[in-house]
Amino acid sequence: MFPTKQHLTMARTLGVAIVVALGFAGCATYGDEFATINSRLDQLDARVQGAAQSAESANQSAQQANRRLDQLEGRVQQLEAAPRRVPRG
Repeated sequence: MFPTKQHLTMARTLGVAIVVALGFAGCATYGDEFATINSRLDQLDARVQGAAQSAESANQSAQQANRRLDQLEGRVQQLEAAPRRVPRG
């Protein structure tokens, strides 16, 4: 049996269909990988935001402690500069 024009056309169409199907299957695989990567990026973003908030909170606490230290330092210098009191008795 010799291949006819109809057989060749059918074989060509089937070949193209197989190539297209394999191409779409490859895209579906990449879609799953992209979803996994996006999920991990979202998790990392949340962790970075949490760390940034913690750092900001620590910075504010440090600034508040420095202000309090500055207030106390002036009072300590006053007490050190004051004349010594003589004990009674």
